[in-house]
Amino acid sequence: MSILEIALASQIWARRHERRQLGLDDADAVKILLRTVFVVMAFALLISGLNLAAGSPPTLVAGSAPAVAER
Repeated sequence: MSILEIALASQIWARRHERRQLGLDDADAVKILLRTVFVVMAFALLISGLNLAAGSPPTLVAGSAPAVAER
């Protein structure tokens, strides 16, 4: 075997036998939080864009419903 093949086999063996990190650290928690905030903001912008494209105002309650006001 050449030196390159031995080095490559050694790298593969080392990668297969290395221990993975089991717990979460602070950096992982920050990444999860930032990704969650990004997804929520992207979803909110998507809904706002769809409301603007449909021409409907982005209000929850614009006033009384006509059927209820007539009674």
